[in-house]
Amino acid sequence: MENKDTKVLSFWVSPFGLRVEWALKLKGVEYEYIEEDVFNKSNLLLQMNQVHKKVPVLIHHNKPICESFVIMEYIDETWTQYPLMPQEPHQRAVTRFWASFAEEKVLQAAGKAMMFSGDEKKNNAENAKEAMEKIEELIKGKKFFGGENIGYLDLALGWISYFLPVMEEAGNFHIMDPLEFPAISSWKKNFLDHPIIKDTPPPREKTLCHLQSRIIAFASRSGD
Repeated sequence: MENKDTKVLSFWVSPFGLRVEWALKLKGVEYEYIEEDVFNKSNLLLQMNQVHKKVPVLIHHNKPICESFVIMEYIDETWTQYPLMPQEPHQRAVTRFWASFAEEKVLQAAGKAMMFSGDEKKNNAENAKEAMEKIEELIKGKKFFGGENIGYLDLALGWISYFLPVMEEAGNFHIMDPLEFPAISSWKKNFLDHPIIKDTPPPREKTLCHLQSRIIAFASRSGD
């Protein structure tokens, strides 16, 4: 059943939108999903996110909230069942730090490694791998980053479990070796086996085709 007071504007392959949906699902919040064509943006999206004009957008009681990390904190504060963030202020700050770290040091570098070639591909893949080594230490000895239950940081880093392997295949680079990252590999399995998570990632082949098309488009624009 959809909740017309809560809507999510997203794009089927967006890892940022998916983390918002995961947060709502973990909380048991019903919502209406509205698929956006990010290459032909709707008037609704342009109206609801006038600054960045990007997905995801959460619309709650006709008020928009933008940026996935901000949205997840809003969800956590609005629906208090199943807390996502730690309650202790220092732990909350640490959680925000690692979410930003993974976004800036792993996702952005992996994205560049996927798109670029030559030394730029190699250097960005190495930078992403070095950052992953720090995340490996963070998750050692834990089932989830949130402890025994999925929390905010698990959702923030959830793209690593299903999206990063497809990025690696599409861009012909390699970061995640299970032998080098056993703790992350164990976390990936735990995360993807969770009943809320397991059926939600987009189809792998469809995702791969999408990423390959983006690489081709990027290369044509950059003259590679």
